[in-house]
Amino acid sequence: MESLKKYRKSGLDHFVKFVRELPVIPPQKIFSRLEELGYRGQEGARRAVSLMAYRHVRRVKRLYLDGVKRETVLPKTNYLFIGPTGCGKTHLIELLFQHVLKLPTVIVDITTYSETGYVGQDPSTIVTRLLHAADDNPLLASIGIICLDEFDKIASGQNNAIFAGAGTTKDVTGMGVQRELLKMFEAGEIVVPLELTHSTYGDHIVMSTADVAFIACGAFSGFQQVARRRGAQDHIGFGRKPQRVGSMDAIAVSFTSEEVENVANFQAYGFLPELMARFTRVVPFKALDAGTLKDILRSSVIDRLTREFDDEGFRLAVTEEVLDHVVAESLRRETGARGLASILTRHLEDAAFETFAQHPGGEVRVELADGEIRVVIEPLD
Repeated sequence: MESLKKYRKSGLDHFVKFVRELPVIPPQKIFSRLEELGYRGQEGARRAVSLMAYRHVRRVKRLYLDGVKRETVLPKTNYLFIGPTGCGKTHLIELLFQHVLKLPTVIVDITTYSETGYVGQDPSTIVTRLLHAADDNPLLASIGIICLDEFDKIASGQNNAIFAGAGTTKDVTGMGVQRELLKMFEAGEIVVPLELTHSTYGDHIVMSTADVAFIACGAFSGFQQVARRRGAQDHIGFGRKPQRVGSMDAIAVSFTSEEVENVANFQAYGFLPELMARFTRVVPFKALDAGTLKDILRSSVIDRLTREFDDEGFRLAVTEEVLDHVVAESLRRETGARGLASILTRHLEDAAFETFAQHPGGEVRVELADGEIRVVIEPLD
């Protein structure tokens, strides 16, 4: 096992240069820059994360350039993004930390990990992936961003009964992964494999997560029902009616600040309360409305498809009625922005198959006829 000392001399100059060149962008400008890059909606979440990003950069610069003592600065922050699928949680991280700030950033699917590492990957290799994203420079990795996607899937279930031996043995459930993550969140020294292999083998280094910001993302399906059920139980009594819990089938739901700021709700959902306490902020994301979805559809999906057809010599024309129809279908399916491209692309597949590299050009019109999307191909004469 090796420590960071071996790497300090060779990577220190590059690290100092990287930190010095990190852009210090005011939170308001970060907010606007994200919109310029095509991010739509989620004003509240975008404000919170813009401030978090600014604080992260300023904290790193104060520690490593100004030489400020660690005990005089605020500790690093970990955020939890909670909101329905397709509402822009991971996309926000990609835009902000990978493209705007260009910090070492990894987005990992936490469902592929287990406590033992025998059934799934060892959680310690999460930091290994960050190390690779930092060009194998541990100093750069130590100030990076780790996004834990599908975080809600490691909930141990909504049964609070724990067997007597829990905590004395390893297991492959979400609770085991939660215990491993707790060590990383605590800003301690952890053993990091240098390669994405089983952690028992290969070279390792000891690395601190004191300056690594963790952002967890999840849809938390059923969380609202768990929170309301707890509230209903608290309010049942003489002369009082239990609150309506709501539909368990709803996907595109929006969470209130009261629901996500109560650690007991997450404990009932299946999370260790001490793990949830490591999150500085829980940021609720709203289900995207029709106006925002249409804006995303026009500025992102349509633009890309238009460029593709243009490269093939065809002009793509999509009517406003089609845009409204696609947005309505996405809302009905509760797939958010993620479902926009799939709905429209499905209808354009035949046109692309028939025209790409086959005709000298022309026009492809997408229209709405009798409530159905119709594609009309008009090649050049």
